[in-house]
Amino acid sequence: MADYQVLARKYRPQHFSDVVGQDAIVATLKNAVKHKRVAHAYLLCGPRGTGKTTLARLLAKVLNCLNLNDDFEPCNTCPSCKEITSGSSLDVLEVDGASNRGIEEIRRINETVAYSSSKGLYKVYIIDEVHMLTKEAFNALLKTLEEPPPKVVFVFATTEPHKVLPTIMSRCQRFNLNRIPTPSILHKLTHISTEQQLDIQQEALLMIASRAEGSLRDAESLLDQILAFHEGSITTDVVSTILGIMPKEIFFSLDNAGKEGRLSVAFDIAHQLFSQGKDLNHFLEGLLEHYRNILLCWTSGATSPLLTVSEEERSCYEASAKMITQEQCLTIIDLLVDTQNQMKSMPLGRIALEALLLRIMRTYQRIPIDFLIRRLIELEDNIVNGAPTKPAPLPQQHISSKSDICEDPTPSAKDLNVKQPLPKTEPTTTIAQQSRTDTLLQFAAVELEGSLQKKQNIKFLQ
Repeated sequence: MADYQVLARKYRPQHFSDVVGQDAIVATLKNAVKHKRVAHAYLLCGPRGTGKTTLARLLAKVLNCLNLNDDFEPCNTCPSCKEITSGSSLDVLEVDGASNRGIEEIRRINETVAYSSSKGLYKVYIIDEVHMLTKEAFNALLKTLEEPPPKVVFVFATTEPHKVLPTIMSRCQRFNLNRIPTPSILHKLTHISTEQQLDIQQEALLMIASRAEGSLRDAESLLDQILAFHEGSITTDVVSTILGIMPKEIFFSLDNAGKEGRLSVAFDIAHQLFSQGKDLNHFLEGLLEHYRNILLCWTSGATSPLLTVSEEERSCYEASAKMITQEQCLTIIDLLVDTQNQMKSMPLGRIALEALLLRIMRTYQRIPIDFLIRRLIELEDNIVNGAPTKPAPLPQQHISSKSDICEDPTPSAKDLNVKQPLPKTEPTTTIAQQSRTDTLLQFAAVELEGSLQKKQNIKFLQ
């Protein structure tokens, strides 16, 4: 029985054309080989799973390949390419900087660097996680790195370039690898699914691509994990269960409950989270992404290419954007960011999560501050002039056309009757009444303080 090879290794790019999301770097390396302007040292920086080690191995293949094609791609059939692919080449030495970080290991490299290559044209030293080397090891490498023997190339890879000494960095050509866009990851996962003949929904692949956060290796590993857990058709429910994330329907139900003032939904969501053992960090990240998408619908419209969701979810986000104002959405995002920062020092418990969801839901019912300010100014003018003025009209809550998509909507005039006195205390109050009362009390306190200060100034002048 043959050993199983994980998807991340099986579908590792073997040509420059297979590299995803790093077109500028690929073009630079190929042109360097084409015009014989290969540098003696390269530094590849970027997040995990973006192709640093893959690019280093491909560069080593191209430099040593005996049958380069016209597009300067490795043939993968010559002895040199096969040895580099299998990791048995004597001309390509891969060093793990995390476990070989001392000065003695670098001295051994300096001693062997003068020997010529055995079969290939170049000797390539690939040092992964180079930022883990000690300061003494870096200093021992300086002279060799600046003036290496002919046909010797150093390729460094790191996820933390700020830890690399400036003296090392100045002797290298630095390339910054970007996070891979979600559509590119989705395209690669679709290709793998087709080749593996998998029965998987496109929405499920989109969930995996979004969860990978720009790392193609993470996305392939997640897909491998799901295939090992579940047999048969793979749906979004299966992906949500395996990855421990909440389905997006929960977020849309929170929008509807916030608009309608159904507080019990907050307790239901918290109970579902804790009873199913979901990851709270991932839930908060999902909430942030949810309200970010709503804000994106306001600024760029539901058809924006930046909104990387399915068509069904796109219409749901468009509907959710009609339930909340931009100001309210920004308030919720600030609240979630503050909560994430507080979780670093204090874990988020069940009661804290319920309170967070309740505050989010109450935000839907708050009166916009700009309307209250305009109304207070009108009331002040009314008192000074002694003549009643027509109240400023409330802006509409719902989007009427694409031209007003950037306007800040507010609750309708039917929902907010600010000319009526506050209701008397009753055994039960709605969430809308409570939120409006809180907001009005805050501004009433500011207005009262201003009036008292004005009276004191008048008495002082008299």
